[in-house]
Amino acid sequence: MKSGSPGLTSFVIYTSISLVVSGLFLVLTLLREHTWVARLGGAGWVFLLSMIVLMPVVIPRVKKGRW
Repeated sequence: MKSGSPGLTSFVIYTSISLVVSGLFLVLTLLREHTWVARLGGAGWVFLLSMIVLMPVVIPRVKKGRW
């Protein structure tokens, strides 16, 4: 039983995963001495690159109903 469009469902899934991964990056940078500029800049890059990597992986899986 599916609800909503596959595009919106995919968007929610890969955005959520990217936010979790970038949040994990931020938490891990607290273990070392980094400036907040470096932490936030790194988290931004991790978020952006995670979105780019996950987008072509998640969309086909949602369209096939495997997610």
